[in-house]
Amino acid sequence: MSEKLFGTDGVRGTANTWPITADLALRLGAAAGRFFRRDKHEHRVVIGKDTRLSGYMIEYALTAGFTSTGMDVFLLGPVPTPAVGYLTNSLRADVGVMISASHNPAEDNGIKLFGPDGFKLSDEAEAGIEAILREGVDLAAPANIGRAKRFEDARGRYTEYVKTTLPRGQRLDGLRIVLDCANGAAYKTAPAVLWELGAEVIPVGVQPNGHNINDGCGSTHPELAIAKLLETRADIGICLDGDADRVVLIDEKGQVADGDQIMALIASRWAETGRLKHNTLVATVMSNLGLEQYLNGKGISLKRTSVGDRYVVEEMRSGGFSLGGEQSGHIVMTEFATTGDGLIGALQFLASMVETGKPASELAQVFEPVPQRLINVRYDKSKKPLTEGTVQDAIATAEGRLGHDGRLLIRKSGTEPLIRVMGESADVVLLEDVLSNVVEAVKKAS
Repeated sequence: MSEKLFGTDGVRGTANTWPITADLALRLGAAAGRFFRRDKHEHRVVIGKDTRLSGYMIEYALTAGFTSTGMDVFLLGPVPTPAVGYLTNSLRADVGVMISASHNPAEDNGIKLFGPDGFKLSDEAEAGIEAILREGVDLAAPANIGRAKRFEDARGRYTEYVKTTLPRGQRLDGLRIVLDCANGAAYKTAPAVLWELGAEVIPVGVQPNGHNINDGCGSTHPELAIAKLLETRADIGICLDGDADRVVLIDEKGQVADGDQIMALIASRWAETGRLKHNTLVATVMSNLGLEQYLNGKGISLKRTSVGDRYVVEEMRSGGFSLGGEQSGHIVMTEFATTGDGLIGALQFLASMVETGKPASELAQVFEPVPQRLINVRYDKSKKPLTEGTVQDAIATAEGRLGHDGRLLIRKSGTEPLIRVMGESADVVLLEDVLSNVVEAVKKAS
């Protein structure tokens, strides 16, 4: 294996093609097992998954790999990604695994690894596992092969924990909530949490069949939830993605609030009570310029990172920050979770509704976004369009035209063969013209 295996969020690709094959999953499980199996105590790994059909294949292959190096495997079944982080730490496991391609279509899948502290692996740990894959795995003796079993209480443990993140004594009685689980990992967990807290829950996207995850539903397709919300006159809509680590909200008027708006609300409320550590929010370079301007007006700092919730979390941990996330809906609160948690993020918003008595529409549109446009350009993997002189010249010209009142961000996707071209400017006509020139240059080089 010479090609780099790990991307910005674990290993991801189309199921049954490299690297998402049973063979690679088996070898990756064995390599990760050997990497984390360093002394003589009992070794555990927890494995969760979303609802994709290919999850069975990958789950069993990983199990074979881990047990071959002496690791005992606890199979959690379909659970949200943050549940894996939580249970890895709670069960004193050496490593946790989530099998999911998040918001991607059903034919894709991925493998995310968590360390014993419940946080996603560092670049150094991933490099160490890749090195073992290249060099070969030292298998356990026959008498030391690990065992595997279903852990039946995974959903229950996570459900009870999530409920504790709502302020003590607070309930959701009287709230009518449309909940879209994207036919994904939270299809049982999320409705149970909200109902047990007193809400009237109108669920959609809770009938997974192995093929319909994220299909016209969830955080990337909120139209289904919007229609149901308007039909039922619900107070709020909550849209999770396939592995429930991100969320977008819909107010009672049918307007969508993305992660930037949710973070703005939580940051401002936490700052008022001294709960926002170092008075700083951590977000990525993709977060809207309007968010930064709003926070600065409140005396709150915005620290930007590379795209990917793992980089947000790394910055939060190194700087001791308590709140961060992404525009896409990853909301990270280190006092509650080790990664983005869509359901816990939604509960924080619902807590604000209960405490203030205000409707979602008054809380969900905190700032006026600067017009932002994102265009994805697919490229041939054999080419490097961003190194072409014509593309670099187009980018330099675009940045000069936008000046200090706009932003231009060009980057490669970490999970797909896409160049993401993003621009922001209050001058929409200028923005469209600038982006079209850059996109055309990238297409010609792709």
